Amino acid sequence: MNLIEELRWRGMISDIMPGTEEQLKKEVTTGYIGFDPTADSLHIGSLVPIILLIHFQKAGHKPIALIGGATGMVGDPSGKSEERNLLSEEALQKNVAGIKAQLEKFLDFNPSLPNAAELVNNYDWFKAISFIDFLREAGKHITVNYMMAKDSVKKRIEGDTGISYTEFAYQMMQGYDFYWLYQHKNCKLQMGGSDQWGNMTTGTELIRRKCGGEAFVFTNPLVTKADGGKFGKTESGNVWLDPIRTSPYQFYQFWLNASDADAEKWIKIFTFLTKEETDDILAAHQNDPGQRYLQKKLAEEITTLVHGKDELEKAIETTQKLFANQNAPAESLSIEDLEGMAGVIKSDLSKEKISAGIDVVSFLAETSIFPSKGEARKTVQGGGVSINRNKVEGIDFKIDSSLLLHNTYLLVQKGKKNYYLIKAV
Repeated sequence: MNLIEELRWRGMISDIMPGTEEQLKKEVTTGYIGFDPTADSLHIGSLVPIILLIHFQKAGHKPIALIGGATGMVGDPSGKSEERNLLSEEALQKNVAGIKAQLEKFLDFNPSLPNAAELVNNYDWFKAISFIDFLREAGKHITVNYMMAKDSVKKRIEGDTGISYTEFAYQMMQGYDFYWLYQHKNCKLQMGGSDQWGNMTTGTELIRRKCGGEAFVFTNPLVTKADGGKFGKTESGNVWLDPIRTSPYQFYQFWLNASDADAEKWIKIFTFLTKEETDDILAAHQNDPGQRYLQKKLAEEITTLVHGKDELEKAIETTQKLFANQNAPAESLSIEDLEGMAGVIKSDLSKEKISAGIDVVSFLAETSIFPSKGEARKTVQGGGVSINRNKVEGIDFKIDSSLLLHNTYLLVQKGKKNYYLIKAV
């Protein structure tokens, strides 16, 4: 399979401009994807474009990762119902540095390679352009009618909140990025999510009108969950690539808990397993779904890609300690077992407070297991909290030193999958 055929098999192409496949067959092509620096870490929603760039480089082409240091100051209206807050320059630079460090883990930037990856920041060219220059250089080449016809703009204009001129100009800025990369890096392809099609084709139009050049675009479908829930969201929020924000254990658990329908789709998108390997895994899973072979393979592959083999092994070890013998009493867990649970959220509480006795609702709020007493109370009443593998039956339950494992620890479970280790200090 060539690159486009493989991406189609993996379900990673939504729309593609005519001539794109022929361009990729004809020559080594430089292509780019933009990353929005709204935080100092990417989350798993960014894994699709990262993996696209990896496939692109493996196929012999030259990938560029563009960090939107300038466009991040403006805000993209695509897929959003209201305008977002603008970041300060200081916050933006912090975010750009964090994202740059993450991208360098996935792509080969070795300058000796003919298709070495490059990382660029559009602030580097926008900072030197005055407003008048931008209007003359770009604005006169794209009509308002053309911009108004884009779905991302049309939806906002027809909605309740409208759209500011700042966000309206975003597609021109993104189009100019493509033009600048075409002129300075011989970049002929832009890739991105399907919600970006309008912004991306503006770039090809600007290249055509300004310099008579030909450029190409293809998009990938936005990843969704079969149950309608938002991909990459858990009870505790986004699933981040940064191990400080989302531990490798929590990251592994996200993929391990995928439904069959999601895992069948995601194993093609988020791993580099061949079609033959994938077909074998799907067949094995269908023969014995209870073993969750498909989810285990998905979780292993993607955790190794993002966090490495060592962190995968720690995540599997913690999973086995927590889930393999759930009927065994918590007292059977050694100090080494408890302390060695990589990724389980850990916090401290004073031994004096526990010795005096503390009601379970206050305990859950003070240890930040729940953000408020109200939420803790509601979950306890719904039977959603266990301590040392015993379900808490009511809000009058008291935590005291008799519950401490090895005179030091409390193992708290919130819902089915979230574990916390509280240490009395």
